[in-house]
Amino acid sequence: MKIGILSRNQKLYSTNRLKDAAVARGHSVRVVDYTRCYMNITSHRPEVLLAGKPLHFDAVIPRIGASHTFYGTAVVRQFEMQRTYPVNTSQAISRSRDKLRALQLLAREGIGMPVTGFARSTHDIEGLLKLVGGAPLIVKLLEGTQGIGVVLAETDKAAESVVAAFIQLDANILVQEFIKEAGGADIRAFVIGDKVVASMMRQGPEGEFRSNLHQGGSGSKVKLTPEERSTAVRSAKTLGLRVAGVDMLRSNHGPVVMEVNSSPGLEGIEATSGKDVAGAIIEYLEKNAKQGKTKDRIEG
Repeated sequence: MKIGILSRNQKLYSTNRLKDAAVARGHSVRVVDYTRCYMNITSHRPEVLLAGKPLHFDAVIPRIGASHTFYGTAVVRQFEMQRTYPVNTSQAISRSRDKLRALQLLAREGIGMPVTGFARSTHDIEGLLKLVGGAPLIVKLLEGTQGIGVVLAETDKAAESVVAAFIQLDANILVQEFIKEAGGADIRAFVIGDKVVASMMRQGPEGEFRSNLHQGGSGSKVKLTPEERSTAVRSAKTLGLRVAGVDMLRSNHGPVVMEVNSSPGLEGIEATSGKDVAGAIIEYLEKNAKQGKTKDRIEG
């Protein structure tokens, strides 16, 4: 197969691992900076071009950065118009990047989540805080990534001040209950197709409630329960993602989903689990990449 990896940085661990795994299995691979692509949006002859030359692949692996979601998904969508198979469709990527929309879809499917509130007016702050059970609680920017823009408010007064400040700045935020029993740890389950292929527990440093590796967290092996595996697979499927990193907390009432990532990093999960996740992604492509199989049938 001719495989295109849509990534802005060829030196990233995840990009290199995917490229090496594909080459090792006999495929032709090219890493393409999707922000440098441009598109010919023409009836019957859609094209994606780079440096004046059309790009043609049997399949593409989108590694779209959060800050370039709009343009990146447009490029993926144009490849779909060419009947190129994407590991994750443009619509699924957009769906997962809209955190509010993603949570609404997960809730519709009955998937466990922290109690979550969303409001616009400063007049509704008191009701919003009551909705999630009061402090301590989490205030989360909808546009934040890698733990950035996530605040733990330990008192109602602090929560009111943080929420009011964000609203005054015209920022869209979520307010969520704080899962104290998680102890600053979460689980990353890596889903490919209809199964979890690797998992790890991420623990934040002492005094830090965020467990993201980018925030100084550490990873360790973890054995998932059947319920956690099922929750991870259902979450990815609900958003239409074929490859996803599903982040969950262990609460007193079972696993609760925090986020579903459409471009999960490979370095931490491969180092911690010892699994060849990149190879599993290429294997999934080999079994499923068929020309024209690009439609997304998820409602919402």
